Amino acid sequence: MKRIITFGTFDVFHVGHVNILERAAELGNYLIVGVSSDNLNYSKKGRYPVYSQDARCKIINSLKFVSEVFIEESLELKKEYILQYQADVLVMGDDWLGRFDWVKDVCEVIYLPRTPSISTTEIIEVVKSLK
Repeated sequence: MKRIITFGTFDVFHVGHVNILERAAELGNYLIVGVSSDNLNYSKKGRYPVYSQDARCKIINSLKFVSEVFIEESLELKKEYILQYQADVLVMGDDWLGRFDWVKDVCEVIYLPRTPSISTTEIIEVVKSLK
């Protein structure tokens, strides 16, 4: 069995999220998704997600190609998560290109292209402008 792991906030879920998770799942036969905790998202982006970590986990867990979901508490624990979940491959979006090469001693690392012209931040800004 080839185990794939990926991480993300997955706030304001959109087709770009579906695309990258679906492509990640195609690389193996067991997809594990680490969903950034509310506090981790705040430390990364300076704002809390629109949807709570529990709601975001429920959304990700509902996808037929996702095998397992957990809360990611820290970016620095990537290697520990990879080892804990016995992942063979780490998949990240290419906006992180090279940033996780430091885990290549425990698994393969693949950076997938993001879906063009869509991002959670842009969606949030558009919605804010409608008020």
